[in-house]
Formats: sequence, C-alpha cells, structure tokens
Amino acid sequence: MPINILMPALSPTMEVGNLAKWLVKEGDQVAAGDVIAEIETDKATMEVEAVDEGTIAKIIVAEGAADVPVNDVIAVLAGDGEDAGEAAASFKATPPAAAAVEAPAAASAPNGQPEAPPASDGQQASAGPKEAAPAPKKPNGDGRIFASPLAKRLAAENKLDLALLSGTGPHGRIVQRDIEAALKSGVGKAAPAAAPAAATLPQGMADQQILALYEEGSYEVVPHDSIRKIIAKRLVEAKTTIPHFYLTIECRLDKLLALRGDINAAAPEVDGQPAYKVSVNDMVIKALAKALMDVPDANVTWTEGGMLKHTRADVGVAVSIPGGLITPVVRHAETKTLSEIANEMKDLAARARKKRLAPEEYQGGSTAVSNLGMFGVKDFSAVINPPHATILAVGAGEKRVIIEDGNMVAATMMSVTLSTDHRAVDGALGAELLAAFKRYIEAPAGMLA
Repeated sequence: MPINILMPALSPTMEVGNLAKWLVKEGDQVAAGDVIAEIETDKATMEVEAVDEGTIAKIIVAEGAADVPVNDVIAVLAGDGEDAGEAAASFKATPPAAAAVEAPAAASAPNGQPEAPPASDGQQASAGPKEAAPAPKKPNGDGRIFASPLAKRLAAENKLDLALLSGTGPHGRIVQRDIEAALKSGVGKAAPAAAPAAATLPQGMADQQILALYEEGSYEVVPHDSIRKIIAKRLVEAKTTIPHFYLTIECRLDKLLALRGDINAAAPEVDGQPAYKVSVNDMVIKALAKALMDVPDANVTWTEGGMLKHTRADVGVAVSIPGGLITPVVRHAETKTLSEIANEMKDLAARARKKRLAPEEYQGGSTAVSNLGMFGVKDFSAVINPPHATILAVGAGEKRVIIEDGNMVAATMMSVTLSTDHRAVDGALGAELLAAFKRYIEAPAGMLA
C-alpha cells in the first residue's frame, strides 16, 4: 500500500513550512533514516528523514514551495514490492495539497508585492473566479519567480528585485549563489517602491481604523514574515496568560570582571587562537544556573495539573536573528565550566543566526537570560518565554559612585530585573533567587566550586 510522506511538525509552534530542498528524486530507493528533504521552519532549516523503506513514487510538493501546511502530503512512497507507477497514480490530491504545490507561484507576486488578502468574515467570495491581469514575463520563468526560500529572504534583506535576476538552480530557480553573485556585481537592485495601497493590508475593522489615521502614500506596507508572526503570537499569549511581576537588584561586577580577565588570560592557544573567551553573559548564565540549584523551589514550570520541579538548570539565552529572536538552551548549565558555556554559546548563537538549530536546542528549559547591556541599555523588563517561570533581564555594567564603609568609591554596577510567573514563584521566593544570583556575581569564585 502506498505511504504518504507528510509535511512534519518540527516544532510546537510550526503550522506551515517551506520545502527548501529535495535530496531525493522520483524513482530513488530510500531506507528508514535516510535524509530526504530540507524543511525551513520559522526558526530553523531542518533535515527530514524517511520513516519507512521504499521507492519515491511521486513528489507532490515541488522544491522551493512555501507555506506548506503541516500534515499535507509532500510525496508518495511505494512500499517494498509495490509498483512505483501504480503508487503514484493512486494519489488523489486534496484541495489543500493542491494549493500547497502552487505555493511558490502564489507567494511570488510581481514586484514582490504581497498576495491579495483573503476575504474577511464579513465578506463573501464571488461565485466565479475573477479574471486577473496577466503577469509580466520574468527572466527565469513564465510569469513566475522561482526562488529558494533562502534566496527570497536574502533578496529581501538586500533589497534585490528577483525579477531582474537569472537563476542557475534546477529549472532556472534562483538560489543563494545567484543572490551572492548579484550583490558582487551590483545588479538586481530594486527601484524604490511606491507606497502600497490600503488594499494590500487585511481589511479588518482594526486595520481600517489604523489606516484612517495616516495619509495615503505616507507609509510603506512591510508584510509580516513567519518569524515575526510567531513572536507576536507568543508574546500576546505570554502577557495575557502569565501574571508577570518584576524584581530588580543591583550587582557589583568588579570581582567578576577581574576573574573573567584571569580566566581568559589563562586560556591555552589552539591553532594560534585562544581555546575560549568567556564573556560577562557566560558568567551570568552560570550564576543563574547555580542560583536555581540553591533555590530549587524557583526552578519550576507551571502546569494546570501540577508544578514541574526541575532537577537541573537548563538556561535559555535570547539571541537576536534577522527579523526576530530565538532562545537556544544551555543544558545542565550548573555543571558546565565557564569555558564550556562560552564555547557552547558561541556555537549556538552562530547556528541560530543561520537558522541551523535543531528543535531540541531551543525548546524547553526552565528560565532564560536576555542581555541588552552590550547596547548600553541600563535596565529593562523582559517578557517570560513559556514554559519558563522566570527570565532575567540584564543591563549594562557601568561605573557608579557607591558608599562603602562610609566612604564614596567607584564601582562597576549592573542592574538586573527578574520577570516572574506569579502562579509558580511568589515575591519572597523570587527575591531569594535574585539574592542567590547576586552572591555568585559579587563573589564569582563560588561559580568555580
């Protein structure tokens, strides 16, 4: 019996994915565990493995297809002993699957303009199809722009018009190397776009009210990408379902900065480079992990059925990526050395910016660190990232005058604010956690014990 290969859900928040690349073709034999495709989600580009053994009878969703719904059929596999031709012929496309196959064409409207919005709840679709204006010819397709999801993103970031580029990928598809070549040669720069008409925005009542505040032609519509949509959805859920409260404390950094300097000075060289370079943020991660072990009642996750009390400190770290952010998790941070945390964070951050993290690398954890100190931000309050019960917002270290033993002295001070889920952690318990964190920051040798 033919086996349908479905678009997998590669993260809890994934609703659609882009089929970035097929690594097999029709007629290829595959075994369970073979990598058959690359799927681009809102967070990362993932390899998909075959679950069953057989022959790729039919590829349903073309390489480069965007916004393919989870659980849509993307290919048909003929099982052992089955005829691949019969398996392919047996597939009957459903309307959602058929729409997914056409996703590349629909997503690539002329001149990069967003698709026309669907009818709102108060609108009815017309009985017959509307006659659309013919699309202009494009260099790499008959009225269509065929480009990989990565190429589309790079073109948007660098303001390149895909319609002006020629593709060197399969069937003339524009791929990453074409974008890189265009950037080097200076071709493909998009002309300044006129402000889109109001019709390019969804025509909900709230949107109409907002548009009415601005003169037509005085704004540009920038469609939301999948990352920004997910961030917006999760932030709304976090702020409307989690009762936040905030605790702020000042930490003196002088001893920590001295220890950091000693640790980095002692780093051995590997191929002419230091084996590690510990940052203040790495030491903050370690201090928070140790504090959670000292105050285990704060190392929790709220669920309606009961409290999850964690036995280890898995600390998420907010990393800025183009269009949003992601929170890779340092597992067992309480047991890792500062040099291990430094090297792990360097790797996680680099792969996060390339969207190469596996789901297990950014899911879970019990707390998180968000550090804006490198931007000169003195203090701020972060939004809790479910399922965490806390998140620590770290400000910049700065020289201040403080009173010590009755005398004014200069000290390097840092403000940190703990955002807390009041369902899981009460005020006194949050204060106890912050006090433990402060002890490790101001007496950092304790992190090494």
